[in-house]
Amino acid sequence: MSAVLPKHIPVVREASPGLWALAWRRLRGDRVGMVSLAVVVAFLAMMLASYAGILAKDWNKERGVSYANPAFLAGAENLEAKEVTHKDFGTQAKPVDLSDIDPLAPRYKEWEERAAKIAVTEVKRAETLPFGGDKWGRDVLEKAIKGSEVSIFVGLTAALFATIIGTVLGALAGYWGGRVNDFLEWFYNIFTSIPYILLILAFAAVFKKGLDTIIVILALTGWTGIYRLVRAEYIKHCGREYVKAAQAIGASHFSRMFVHILPNASHVILVQLSQHVVGFIKAEVILSFLGLGVPVDMVSWGTMLAEAQNELVIGKWWQLVAAGASMAFLVTAFSMLTDSLRDALDPKLK
Repeated sequence: MSAVLPKHIPVVREASPGLWALAWRRLRGDRVGMVSLAVVVAFLAMMLASYAGILAKDWNKERGVSYANPAFLAGAENLEAKEVTHKDFGTQAKPVDLSDIDPLAPRYKEWEERAAKIAVTEVKRAETLPFGGDKWGRDVLEKAIKGSEVSIFVGLTAALFATIIGTVLGALAGYWGGRVNDFLEWFYNIFTSIPYILLILAFAAVFKKGLDTIIVILALTGWTGIYRLVRAEYIKHCGREYVKAAQAIGASHFSRMFVHILPNASHVILVQLSQHVVGFIKAEVILSFLGLGVPVDMVSWGTMLAEAQNELVIGKWWQLVAAGASMAFLVTAFSMLTDSLRDALDPKLK
């Protein structure tokens, strides 16, 4: 009896995970990185909620007395509030008797007394706020939330534009070489020959103050670091076999630059983007603190710190803590997340 040969059984091959899947797997195993990611996501959600009017909608409303104490200092004396808010409505000059020429003159005194009572009622504001108030009685906690909208938006947007500029210029210089590389290297050396902070201050002093102006200034001055790293990556990858194979099958220069090489340099670009967000948030705070940032009708962490330096003289520290702690938490979380991303995206760990 002849043996029955088994039929051919197809072998199922599992697809190997790609770079991003492996990076996410490594990032999930990093406890510090995941905590930092949660903090960053929480700040982004707070910024979006503030922009949508869900949080800090009435941040500019006078909710308390001048320099209202925090809730945990409810019993502390507030001499500044007494000086600003206590008004004497009984020292008005005695009205002239106009009853002979104006039939409504007897009613004037009644109307004045009624208006004085209304005014007294309006100035009665809260003596304390959850985290204190500023000079005008605005809630410091709501100001910090509203300030995050400007500071985080500037940091993210400016970092994105700087990354795009640096990536495109670095790709052109590294891929083409020759005269293109020489010209872009000369252009790069011009920007790097001037100290970074002086370059920012020079642009800020020339252009009109505004949110879009700060974004443009930071983007135009912050692309150099990304350019240098992307150029090096393109020089390294241009001679690789997969690029030569793409050239052999007729792929265009644009396709080779941004379809084949760019994904293999994306880990460097992403880490640089994260680092620039941190740097640009701090740069916006510095510019606003010096009066070269956002306009006076807007609030950011930098403008809050500028106000707080005068309040410290009279012992009002809560606005400084609210703005400084918010910036410190976000910048620290973003910096630690950047380190975790660099470790997760390192191709050597594959």
